[in-house]
Amino acid sequence: MQFQHQDNGQQGEFFTLNDAGQRIAEITYIWTGEHKIIANHTWVDDCLRGQGVARKLLDVLVEFARQKRLKIVPTCSYVDVMFKRDQSLADVVA
Repeated sequence: MQFQHQDNGQQGEFFTLNDAGQRIAEITYIWTGEHKIIANHTWVDDCLRGQGVARKLLDVLVEFARQKRLKIVPTCSYVDVMFKRDQSLADVVA
């Protein structure tokens, strides 16, 4: 699954589209300083539920944070739960 990335310097997102060009999954963030982002929203369309797509989106966001040396504040309930469950993500938690 390929994810696209958009970032305007204030907020950003990773997302994927179906063959018709419709968005079917996304994770969004807001910049809050040079080295910190707020993960504020994760959404996966029903057609992809149960396939681990939300985790794949989170993994892409975490890799982005690691590459940019960012910390993530989890205000999205999914991201918050995953940060508490998976200690391998602890290095990016703000």
